Amino acid sequence: MSYRLALRAAALLMAAAVASTLHAAPSATSPAGASAQAVQVGTLKVERHGKAGRPVILIPGLAGGPWVWKETIAELEKSHVVYAVTLAGFDGTPAPSADGNWMDRADASLAQFITQNHLEKPVLVGHSLGGTLALRFAGRHPDLTGAVVAVDGLPIFPGMERVTAEQRAAIAGQLKAKTESATPEEFKAQQLAYMQTVGTLDPATAQRVAPLNARSDQKAVARYMAEDAGADYRPELKAAKAPILEITAFADQDAQMGPVKITEAQKVAYYTSLLADAPQARVIALAPSRHYVMLDQPAAFGKALNDFIGAH
Repeated sequence: MSYRLALRAAALLMAAAVASTLHAAPSATSPAGASAQAVQVGTLKVERHGKAGRPVILIPGLAGGPWVWKETIAELEKSHVVYAVTLAGFDGTPAPSADGNWMDRADASLAQFITQNHLEKPVLVGHSLGGTLALRFAGRHPDLTGAVVAVDGLPIFPGMERVTAEQRAAIAGQLKAKTESATPEEFKAQQLAYMQTVGTLDPATAQRVAPLNARSDQKAVARYMAEDAGADYRPELKAAKAPILEITAFADQDAQMGPVKITEAQKVAYYTSLLADAPQARVIALAPSRHYVMLDQPAAFGKALNDFIGAH
């Protein structure tokens, strides 16, 4: 892939991450209401749901909050202790200082939270950017990770494996600048357009949830996006010990890639290749769905998640 084509592809694909704030909640309130217990650990805000059972940590995508997992929390808290995290700068929380790598700081905060609370082999479930964070955490902290479910989140952004590290950095910088320079109105309009075409199959849902994007700090969204786009965490997966389930989306009407139409099996094979360094990774697709798989296929997603947790 040429640098110019990679830039165009990345621009389109990174829009998926930008819209991670736009998940399946009709409001921005906590999924379980006022009873949720929240603490601050490093750059993470963490809400606890449920009274007993194996710990499950939910990590939303770019600009998301606990409301991203509303239906997931309602189901899991029946038999698990669920911790829903929010990255600093997302969902109305203050952005971190400009120092350092923000993904690294989120990783360190998550390790601190698990260690301080003596969580035994928690299951990490992450969507989009959150899936990327969960995957790299499994490689960096194999003894703190019980299992990982990544929902359309990968160790390298699709298409970026075909360009050099320098080209990835340049693309990431351009994406960051473009996101930062958008007016609030332009930013909201971009998210709605994305949700209507790539985020979800349901137009009414896209209209209802798109305004939630405004809760996040736009510069924080740009910063995390750039760090994601410019990174390649595939080598770190070699150290992962935990079983990994990658759940990707597939919709036949979205399967046209230029002159080529890919099949569901081909997309699964491609995602599998990007996870080849992980010793215990498996990829499945839930169709028909778009980037917010849990929104378009809630029943199938819930079953896949529960089956995986139960088996590991």
